[in-house]
Amino acid sequence: MSAVCEDTPRYRSMTEADLEQVLAIERAGHPYPWSAGIFRDCLRVGYLCRVWTVGEAIRAYGIMSVAVGEAHVFNVCVHPDHRRRGWGRQTMIALLDDARRRGAHTAFLEVRPSNRGAVALYHDLGFNEVGLRPGYYPAPHGREDALVMARDL
Repeated sequence: MSAVCEDTPRYRSMTEADLEQVLAIERAGHPYPWSAGIFRDCLRVGYLCRVWTVGEAIRAYGIMSVAVGEAHVFNVCVHPDHRRRGWGRQTMIALLDDARRRGAHTAFLEVRPSNRGAVALYHDLGFNEVGLRPGYYPAPHGREDALVMARDL
């Protein structure tokens, strides 16, 4: 018989009941956070919405779509108190594994060039820059471009 220790990280599907914690992380982690409605829509349409938990506390989450052989990572966020501990990498690896299991051959994402930590992580995970979306993100003094990155799965 094996028991799951309460502090063992667990990767599972996000539920509506998780939204309060997810929204708190989103608001603390992003200067222009998604709304509750966006998260609810992602759950409603069946996107892969996943969380990493320790006990009852959510540490990180990721949201991705998979269709016609392609995965698109929409949002990955780690609770600010738990950054620089591998949660972002762990979340991305788990999402990419989910994408492979669902038949995706390529993964795409957009990232702010100013988010140097995320850009470095994505490069380290095998993503390459394949394009630029001018003025994609809101920014304090106008708009910020998005790097479009992709990798084979």
